Amino acid sequence: MYSVIVVPPMCGSTEGQIRIAAGERLTFGRAGTDGGLVIDHEGVPRVAGEITAHRSFWLLSNLSEDQTYVVENPEGAGEHLKIAPGRTEAPVPFEFSRVVLPAAGDLLTFDVWAPRHAFRSADRRGLPGAATAPAFALDRTSRYFAVLAALCEPRLRGEPHASLPAVEQLVDRLRPVWPTVSRSSVYWNIDYLALKLRLRPGPDAAEPGLRVNGKKDSLVSLALRFDLVREDDLVVLAATAGETVR
Repeated sequence: MYSVIVVPPMCGSTEGQIRIAAGERLTFGRAGTDGGLVIDHEGVPRVAGEITAHRSFWLLSNLSEDQTYVVENPEGAGEHLKIAPGRTEAPVPFEFSRVVLPAAGDLLTFDVWAPRHAFRSADRRGLPGAATAPAFALDRTSRYFAVLAALCEPRLRGEPHASLPAVEQLVDRLRPVWPTVSRSSVYWNIDYLALKLRLRPGPDAAEPGLRVNGKKDSLVSLALRFDLVREDDLVVLAATAGETVR
């Protein structure tokens, strides 16, 4: 059974996809040896790399002499792996991946899918003893969560390197679900999130005069790294008529 699907550059149909089964290998490069994936660009080595399929993940070998490859998770809002020149059989855990090859000033890409990811139930309520305390206690109906979602939205929409929205942009984005939103209320909620998620000390513990910079960057980095905000959560920014966040 096929476990990995390779989607060549500019592939517009299923006929052009390459399916490989667990244990099989696929080379890629300018030469396209042994029926491999051809990437026709002068900046790509004749044999640039190799993909090896496993059941629910795949391995990437970088066979170039001096170029680092990057494997991006298109659903991960910036999550990526770097595969150094000469590195062989580096495991890639993403279900959807985009391989980025630097080539003579261009960035060439192709996709690799590993659709056989399996999950077991996370329900542990049948076990005896006290329940595990949640790592991050967030109320998804609250205004602070709407602020966090608005901060994360550009990168969750498929732009992993997008600049974070300014406070004025956050106010405009939040007004449909929070009619009374203001700059000061957004600032307050950003400060509250930084305190709640332990990115800054409380007022009693902070050193006098200590200024905390990059709160927005730290919040978005933490939220996306641990999936505190997912793309599905952006629904809080599009409340139905008459519905507002509290």
